[in-house]
Amino acid sequence: MAHERIEKNKLLTNMLRALEDPPIPPFPDKPFTFSIVGAGQRGTGYADYATSEPRLAKVVAVAEPVEIRRKNMQKKYNIPDENSFSDWRELAKRPKLSDVVVIATLDHSHAEPAVVFADLKYHILLEKPMADNLEDCKKITEAAIKNQILFAIGHVLRYTPHNLLVKKIIDSGYLGKVINIQHLEPVGNWHFAHSYVRGNWRKEQDSCFSLMTKCCHDIDLVAHWNDSPCVKISSFGNLSHFTSKNKPTEAGNTKRCLDCEYEPSCAYSAKKIYIKSFESGNREWPVSVVSDVVDIEHLVDALKTGPYGRCVYECDNDVADHQVVNMEFASGATATITMVAFTEAICTRKLECDGLNNISYYSFQTKRKEILRATDIIGGSISGGHGGGDFGLMRSFLYAIASGNNSPLSGAEEALDSHLYVFAAENSKRTGKVVNIEQFRHETNNPPSKNNRIPSTIIIMPNAVSPTPISKNSSKVSERIERIQSNNKDLKNKNIL
Repeated sequence: MAHERIEKNKLLTNMLRALEDPPIPPFPDKPFTFSIVGAGQRGTGYADYATSEPRLAKVVAVAEPVEIRRKNMQKKYNIPDENSFSDWRELAKRPKLSDVVVIATLDHSHAEPAVVFADLKYHILLEKPMADNLEDCKKITEAAIKNQILFAIGHVLRYTPHNLLVKKIIDSGYLGKVINIQHLEPVGNWHFAHSYVRGNWRKEQDSCFSLMTKCCHDIDLVAHWNDSPCVKISSFGNLSHFTSKNKPTEAGNTKRCLDCEYEPSCAYSAKKIYIKSFESGNREWPVSVVSDVVDIEHLVDALKTGPYGRCVYECDNDVADHQVVNMEFASGATATITMVAFTEAICTRKLECDGLNNISYYSFQTKRKEILRATDIIGGSISGGHGGGDFGLMRSFLYAIASGNNSPLSGAEEALDSHLYVFAAENSKRTGKVVNIEQFRHETNNPPSKNNRIPSTIIIMPNAVSPTPISKNSSKVSERIERIQSNNKDLKNKNIL
């Protein structure tokens, strides 16, 4: 038993040493330039990287139809008037303004700008999902390949320090052969009400089904960890709670929270979610989504007249509030992915990964029972949205541009594959049948990508990419290595061997 523990610790030591000095490309003297198409919540989230790392990224243009959002971004990044556009087509008519275009428009409007900017030879970072239908996903993929641009999809979960580390541990063989992965996405009760009952993703015809809009990067992540193509998929789920038949009788015929006598007792009260959040000092998400002008007067007015003040049982939502996906891979491994709205935790994803040699349980929010903490490797705190995934994606994208090595990215062909899995899962949910992936490919005219095997090489960039290794990073890794070696020494000193 002790011998086995020593050998596993040696594997961890070797993994940490491999991460100690990540390859740093020769970055240019001036930052890479970005144009932001869609200055909403996600577009501004990616643009924030330029504030965090001004040596590496600079926002030089914005295209956004909502004037106040466009003006806010223009002011924040000192964008000249001639580079500020109300329509992305105006930006596309100009001579090439930047190295990269970040496309973060609404889900159903991704395909047209993605194809146009690919033809203009911009590198593209496209917010997930790629598109709301397979045909558009295919068009985007073909445009990226034809124009030989660097393309990244916003599957930000791949790029969090925790998930990079999980991938490294799985690929090392530390767990043995992976047999089963259980992945939970607890959306959070008020988060689901905000985004998928009252918000932009509430109706399939205006956006897409909730498995795609909320969990396409969860399915991508599980496929990425398995390093083996999915061969069969099934899914079950529905809209169970947020319907008029479940409205509390005490709420009567009231349509809005601010007029409702039941509001103080309601878990989904807009007054609690937005006004109390504002009063506690929050000026960011979700308050900033309700009103572009974030003050109490505009917030209250938005709740009186806009979608976010509506009773959750009187909305026009139609997307599933819970869904489970079952996957079988060519390796024989299986996985389950569960998306559920009715949780206190908000997007604190959990993973259980069962291998032949070990069972590991990860709770990335509490860090209980983790094998390793990612902060031990990268040093410092995790910054950026999605547990560091937003900035992690930006770092990997810039690394790919600077080095010409696109292996850290979830590129167009891989993204097409994982989106196909999501569409197949939804097909299973609606037909009640297990979907054979190869047959589904044939029926939808989507042949497997040439790069169907997801690369196992993961490049973990430090928090601040620089031309030289960061000493803080090396120091943290060395400390971890010393602790592992000390544990081995203790075993020997206690005559366990």
